[in-house]
Amino acid sequence: MAKKRESGLPEITEGGAVSTVLGRETSFEGVLEFSRPLQINGEFQGEIITDGVLLVGETARIKANIKAGTVVVGGHITGNIEALNRLEMLGTGKVVGNIKTAKLQIADGVVFDGNCEMIDPQN
Repeated sequence: MAKKRESGLPEITEGGAVSTVLGRETSFEGVLEFSRPLQINGEFQGEIITDGVLLVGETARIKANIKAGTVVVGGHITGNIEALNRLEMLGTGKVVGNIKTAKLQIADGVVFDGNCEMIDPQN
């Protein structure tokens, strides 16, 4: 089990310690590719691609299609999410878009507007 911060997001994930944080005051647009765990607390628009772990903080506002190994959502995402390993939505999370994932965990209070497709992690 991952050790969690007060914000509810883990500081150590299955991919290791969070190596990069885009802070609240950060605004970024484009294609974001990475391999080590990344946390977004600011605004992002574009596309996110990783085999690793993406943490979306409570203050994050993301408009992007996301393809990742694991996604933990505490903020707002508008766009489709494909999480090959796991998708976890915290109580503060909001997702407007379709999701595909092998494992799904949804906390009380989550807002989800879209379709969900469960996938085989072996494919």
